[in-house]
Amino acid sequence: MVMLYVILNIAIMLILLAVLFFMQKKFVSFTKRVFTALGLGIVFGLMLQLFYDSDSYIITETASWFNLIGSGYVKLLQMIVMPLVSISILSAFTKLKLTSNIGKISVLILGILIGTTAISAGVGITSASIFNLEAIQIDQGTAETVRGDELVSKYSDLEATGIPEQVLELIPTNPFLDLTGARPTSTISVVIFSAFLGVAYLGIQRKQAEHAEFFVKMIDSIYAIVMRVVTLILRLTPYGVLAIMTKTVATSDIDSIIKLGKFVLASYVALITVFLIHLLLLSLSGLNPLKYVKKSFPVLTFAFTSRTSAGSLPLNIETQKSLGVPEGIANFAGSFGISIGQNGCAGIYPAMLATMIAPTVGIDPLSPSFIVTLILVVAISSFGVAGVGGGATFAALLVLSSMNLPIALAGLLISIEPLIDMGRTALNVSGSMTAGVLTSKLTGELNRDQYRDESLTIDVEQK
Repeated sequence: MVMLYVILNIAIMLILLAVLFFMQKKFVSFTKRVFTALGLGIVFGLMLQLFYDSDSYIITETASWFNLIGSGYVKLLQMIVMPLVSISILSAFTKLKLTSNIGKISVLILGILIGTTAISAGVGITSASIFNLEAIQIDQGTAETVRGDELVSKYSDLEATGIPEQVLELIPTNPFLDLTGARPTSTISVVIFSAFLGVAYLGIQRKQAEHAEFFVKMIDSIYAIVMRVVTLILRLTPYGVLAIMTKTVATSDIDSIIKLGKFVLASYVALITVFLIHLLLLSLSGLNPLKYVKKSFPVLTFAFTSRTSAGSLPLNIETQKSLGVPEGIANFAGSFGISIGQNGCAGIYPAMLATMIAPTVGIDPLSPSFIVTLILVVAISSFGVAGVGGGATFAALLVLSSMNLPIALAGLLISIEPLIDMGRTALNVSGSMTAGVLTSKLTGELNRDQYRDESLTIDVEQK
């Protein structure tokens, strides 16, 4: 009888997938299909919550089948991330228009990413203070205790290395190993290695033009093939969003969410505030923020449901291009943004945790010295945070240890971690795209007509 319910749930999912496929055949826009998938996923997930317990065998078994679509889609995106990061950076160097501007563009992108992360830390501190969040307010059950012990064990490996050693970890000693994503800092290591190749190309271009020309043709060919693979994967986005959202809603611990509602609310107030700051920055630069919201909706939706900044990179770059950002700058902003200055995971989250935990060791979280130190530590620690699941935890460990705060208490929010992480990831991606748009505007390379043209949204069907 139990398997009959599982089969019924799978059948309903197949019907919903067929609806999305029908919409695709009717040439319904990509954005509308993603929005539809999000809505269907929420409704279907709530229905499953209504009829079954979130931890029941039926839900567990159903979710494992849904994973074939949802997690399978995310894995396909993660498969292409490292090749895309590497070839995107190299392609940016080979664009003649950028060769005299590489340094300025890199500094602007990094400055905006780190600057908005520092602002995010301030917002996180403010939100935690306004809602009067303290770690002692949370009951520490078995799951929280186990998670805390895991974090302490994980930190023991980090504790043995100081800040200089951690910086050295960013430098690739084996770029081929980093291309596999084997280390937490693999993404930024690939960026560094690719940047060295790009600088070498610029030198060869001046001295041996014929070799440089051959290199450009090779990079352009590889880039075209990689982007074609990206396009094929992106066409699956609505189906992936539907499966991921259904599973997320169906397996959420509603009781824990209600119990820790104040912490969830405070987190999303902070996340929304920083997103509004992104829109404010665009407005101050003379750009219409509503155009940005409309065009960025598909990638923010995917980032929200999938909880992977790195997996969102292909959509991130395509969205920036639809906003009038030159391909080279979009590649830089997207690649840097998945490993440096993540506003949600490396900015808001560690700052809120530190503010909540500080009173447990007798520290006033509202003292000016604590706030200034925390913001600086958050900004510095934001380098090299992995753009995949666990990146926020890695950032939190670095910040809490630097502030001499107890690591184990970072496990107190484990029951609502997935829900908060969804918003954090979407904000990470928005911060990356904002950096690309603002950099293009400041360097005078933004195509404003393309930015304003609402018809120029992501359209993977035409590629």
